[in-house]
Amino acid sequence: MKVNGQYFHTIWINPNHQSEVKIINQNELPFKFSIKTLRTFDDAFLAIKEMDVRGAPLIGVTAAYGLYLGLINIKESNFHNEFKLLTKKMITARPTAVNLEFAVNLLIEALKNTNDLKEAQKLALETAHNLKQKEIENCEKIGDYGLHLIEKIAEKKPGQTINILTHCNAGWLACIDWGTATAPIYKAHHKGIPVHVWVDETRPRNQGSKLTAFELQQEGIPHTVIPDNAGGHLMQHGKVDIVIVGSDRTTKNGDVCNKIGTYLKALAAKDNEIPFYVALPFSSIDLSLANGVKEIPIEKRDADEVRFVEGKTGKVQVVPDDSPIVNYGFDVTPSRLVTALITEKGITHASVDGIQALLDD
Repeated sequence: MKVNGQYFHTIWINPNHQSEVKIINQNELPFKFSIKTLRTFDDAFLAIKEMDVRGAPLIGVTAAYGLYLGLINIKESNFHNEFKLLTKKMITARPTAVNLEFAVNLLIEALKNTNDLKEAQKLALETAHNLKQKEIENCEKIGDYGLHLIEKIAEKKPGQTINILTHCNAGWLACIDWGTATAPIYKAHHKGIPVHVWVDETRPRNQGSKLTAFELQQEGIPHTVIPDNAGGHLMQHGKVDIVIVGSDRTTKNGDVCNKIGTYLKALAAKDNEIPFYVALPFSSIDLSLANGVKEIPIEKRDADEVRFVEGKTGKVQVVPDDSPIVNYGFDVTPSRLVTALITEKGITHASVDGIQALLDD
């Protein structure tokens, strides 16, 4: 996708120095566009943990490149013990997004039959590259399938704007290109369908107002940033045609874990008979879990994310000094509230049978 008219991915290898991985530093957006260089495993680990990169697919790809960086900095020819320690540490960087563990397991599988360090480094880089390309392809396919849903609404509203509500940032910044929830929006815009996006600010880190709004602005897509609690009001007044969100982890029965506040949007959509779709690659589906509310680990983040609001001119405290704070990063939307899942394999019911049917194709 574009930044100031130039195409970028969110992560890439420096073509002149394959020991360097470049990322867009999302903590600087939208006020500064900066590229950060990762040279070590710890650089990649901290980029994930401190949210220089965020979004389930991008976290996974960054983890893969981070393990590659770890391997090229290993000096001992017997690398397996040290590599095992790196994989165990990497999985702890962010506990909720299943793509992190998915990517780590890909690297473990790719390297299990080699004892040669040079070959391991080569295989790790190839695996990271392949995962990156696969996530790009997945997101574009999600966009193609989701486009059909927007086209159906457009047929019922000829010449009128389609109003789409999204929560958090499930755009290309959260992936590599296209995004998940935004991919159908980009596809519709490129096809000339008039779309407008209601962008939840997504407190406390404001991934909507900072990142989704930045993306849409760069692509020239009409959008309006709204307070997190305004979505239900807009739905009641007929100002939302469809809700599309992403997912950090979805269970085998279709329970969806996404940024905190998603559950409330799903409840409002259900009450107002507005379709609520979740766009995600299969790498975000955890087939080992059946009950999202009980089984998905929910990340608790630093209280200062709530205590302070961070903007263009710095941080401002907005909570009394002595007030206790809890900062849950995610919530779970039960499958009964999800109209359907939009995946790279097609659109399916949020259920065991629906997910399995696409897996069997």
